[in-house]
Amino acid sequence: MNKVAALLAVIMALCALPLQAAEEVVAGLSQNRISITAQFNGSQILIYGAVKRNAPEPGGAPLKIIVTLEGPSLPVTVRRKVDTSGIWINRDRVDVDSAPTYYAVATSAPIGTIITHTEDLRRRITIPNAIRSVGAPSNVLDSSAFSDALIRLRTHEGLYRMSEGAVDIVEDTLFRANFELPANLVEGNYRVRILLYRDKALVDDEVETIFVRRVGLERWLANTAEQQSEFYGILSLLIAGVAGWAAAAIFRFIRT
Repeated sequence: MNKVAALLAVIMALCALPLQAAEEVVAGLSQNRISITAQFNGSQILIYGAVKRNAPEPGGAPLKIIVTLEGPSLPVTVRRKVDTSGIWINRDRVDVDSAPTYYAVATSAPIGTIITHTEDLRRRITIPNAIRSVGAPSNVLDSSAFSDALIRLRTHEGLYRMSEGAVDIVEDTLFRANFELPANLVEGNYRVRILLYRDKALVDDEVETIFVRRVGLERWLANTAEQQSEFYGILSLLIAGVAGWAAAAIFRFIRT
């Protein structure tokens, strides 16, 4: 009886151990730190990796990969202008509780062939699902139009991107994806997600972080503006005054 109890205890202990995935993502970044300076005009990130297997590759549906790159999320207020007697004024507004300052998605195939709508909602992969809105006021009947406008504006600015087929997979093992980061990046931590799918089921995923920071004079100015706004305002007025005086002096010298 004791032997049976001991055997059951061993079986239960083995069942409690986490199972190792048959396929695992092993990924790397071309750089995990980006410095924003006065000469910063954007950057390029290469995300690459391989699929590690501890068993023969399963048959059936081919391997598919989604890579997302998400910047810090901040609340946003979206307003709609209306023409009132020839004057455009803000009337309706919707508060977006959280919207990524930068969000890009790259896939190895059309997104609809990789994940289901439910999976997209659960993991907030596509751009519309990455944005969370607060309940709109009762007088706003088309609140989704405000989120659509935000997506349209940030897509035009290069801050939101959806690139289907941009992840290259070699022999169902190696993969790579390139991301173009614009010059108007917001400082903060950028999250990289690599999601591995087969037959619309998640096999494995990995998360990496890219640190984007201002350096030098730009960082000092940003910190001063945020933490010492009164001093920053006075300093800006002084600099503007000195610049105006210097410009006037130069023009007087040129005329004489």
